[in-house]
Amino acid sequence: MNDKIFHVLFLSHRNSARSMIAEAILNRIGQPNFQAYSAGVEPANAIDPETRELLQQTGFPVDNLRPKHYREFGLEGARNLDFVFTLHDDAAGEPMPEWPGVPVTAHWESPDPLRAEGEPWERKQAFSRTMMELDRRLKIFINLPLSSLDRLSVQRHVDEIGRST
Repeated sequence: MNDKIFHVLFLSHRNSARSMIAEAILNRIGQPNFQAYSAGVEPANAIDPETRELLQQTGFPVDNLRPKHYREFGLEGARNLDFVFTLHDDAAGEPMPEWPGVPVTAHWESPDPLRAEGEPWERKQAFSRTMMELDRRLKIFINLPLSSLDRLSVQRHVDEIGRST
């Protein structure tokens, strides 16, 4: 890998759980070559309390995490993005702006832990499964030889990561 910092945006419906988890994971494991952000189609007012608790319990900083609307990343003068990953079908189906930097995009469907039903331990388990799935995908992603792949190859690889379960 070279000295380039890859800017990655994760999109979900409310930007209060999955996309926040993905942002936190990539910002930890991807340093110094990746900078992650997250946003939502209909952002929540705050990070989900169960998401906050999980991230804190696993040692991730949460003070700077806040739900954002995806339009913030498509505004004139916004940072160029290298990758945009949608994590929910609603985000994948939403008409998006022309992202600055013309990023590689892919859909990485991920079950919404906020929709998990059952006892509190079952809900916590759903959040943990989501975190483990995203962690696994992101570890594969950061180990791609991005600087030596052409755009079509990168696209094929990130699509394949999204299809893996």
